[in-house]
Amino acid sequence: METGIVDLSRLQFALTALYHFLFVPLTLGMTFMLVIMEAVYVMTGRPIWREITRFWSKLFGINFAIGVATGLTMEFQFGTNWSYFSHYVGDIFGAPLAIEGLMAFFLEATMVGVMFFGWDRLSKVAHLIVTFLVALGSNLSALWILVANGWMQNPVGAEFNPESMRMEVTDFVAVLFNPIAQAKFVHTVSAGYVIASAFVLGVSCLYLLRGRHVAIASRSMTVAAAFGLAASLSVVVLGDESGYALTDNQKMKLAAIEAAWHTEPAPAGITLFGVPDFENRTTRYAVEIPWMLGLIATRSFDGQVAGMSELVLKAEERIASGVQAYDAVERLKLAPQDTQARAQFEQHKRDLGYGLLLKRTLDDPRKATPQQITAAAWDTVPSVPLMFWSFRLMAFIGFAMIALFATAFVLCSLRRHTRARWFWKLAVLALPLPWLAAELGWIVAEMGRQPWAIDGVLPTFLAPSSLSRAQLWVTLFGFTALYGGLAVIEVRLMVAAIRGGPHRHEPDTPPPGRIPATPLTA
Repeated sequence: METGIVDLSRLQFALTALYHFLFVPLTLGMTFMLVIMEAVYVMTGRPIWREITRFWSKLFGINFAIGVATGLTMEFQFGTNWSYFSHYVGDIFGAPLAIEGLMAFFLEATMVGVMFFGWDRLSKVAHLIVTFLVALGSNLSALWILVANGWMQNPVGAEFNPESMRMEVTDFVAVLFNPIAQAKFVHTVSAGYVIASAFVLGVSCLYLLRGRHVAIASRSMTVAAAFGLAASLSVVVLGDESGYALTDNQKMKLAAIEAAWHTEPAPAGITLFGVPDFENRTTRYAVEIPWMLGLIATRSFDGQVAGMSELVLKAEERIASGVQAYDAVERLKLAPQDTQARAQFEQHKRDLGYGLLLKRTLDDPRKATPQQITAAAWDTVPSVPLMFWSFRLMAFIGFAMIALFATAFVLCSLRRHTRARWFWKLAVLALPLPWLAAELGWIVAEMGRQPWAIDGVLPTFLAPSSLSRAQLWVTLFGFTALYGGLAVIEVRLMVAAIRGGPHRHEPDTPPPGRIPATPLTA
């Protein structure tokens, strides 16, 4: 596979994925905020809370529609742009995606329609249940998508079958309860809750700045402050849990995030600031907090955090073992009953993916020299500067969100939020920050997995379809134009809805029944 084709395929998928994730987290968070607002309406019976719920559900609906439209293309890309990936691991990767569509998305999509058109046809409690089912469906969708993505990060419950030349499921329960997938799910949905809270808070503060819809904006701000504070604290706590999961399952990613070039005596310090230098394999101008990384990553004083140099040495060993697995597979192709080849494969099958790393430069990995094995081992190190700075900017925004929502919560608790003009301006300015943090989080997650499409199993350069550069450039420009147009539509619809603001809703249609007779007049 040509390097340019691999890079273009990765670029196209990255653009569509990052664009799609602009809408997903807002959907995740808005659903539960609507449940909270409508629950207040059901408990108090005050019409203003019905009005609040209907206003924010209108903005949710716009975002939901665009999110669905952008998500469909990603599903098809696995077949069009990543066909060998789909062939090689489709038995495992396809199952969570299919379950997501059948169990979660259909539930969410059906209940969304009932939620929008059932206000005057359902009782208060029944409509609240429908809104809750929308929230449940959206979060279940995220669960199954992240089970699939978590398996890419930590491929458990599956093995390579030399007879079918594919990865096959051996333990679906292990796939479902993959520690990486579970950590990613709770961290990702919490980030979505933060984004939705920042959105509601920012729009509410914009109304307060302009002196419009004050009663609705002040109440919405109170909900956003409480929900956002809980969510932002959860993001940090659950992000720490995600980091702990990396210690056992993705050591190279953790080392790259921390620019840990060498294994330090336990407990290792965490680098707050520095300039990673890949050529000299050091971090210049490093400012460290002693012990902190060891305590966070290992939950102990004596656990070590492996450095990249030592992990590269282990990768060399696994590549050499992977060559033996590759040799056994080639022999089994010619003689499936070869017991010696079968025994050799069973001994080295765990490292087959590492042997495939050599196919970037060699048609036959069995001909690799020690120098080529070393070079391939260093290819397992992701872009350290990108990982280092993306993670720190993401973490900085996370702590800034805690400060923002804590301030909002205090102001609302003291009933001073309707007079804090300085805070209103701050909340509006901070509106895009959680989106930036979420995108940075995905960059850390996906770039940190490189050079793997499936960590330790399938190198990325082997995963794409056999497409031409011309085809990829045409579709890349096509998606850019399409998504650019959708972005304009999304922004214009959102701005129009926000400018229009909440208003009293009368029943759109008369209740079901016979049309009353109209008396005749002379």
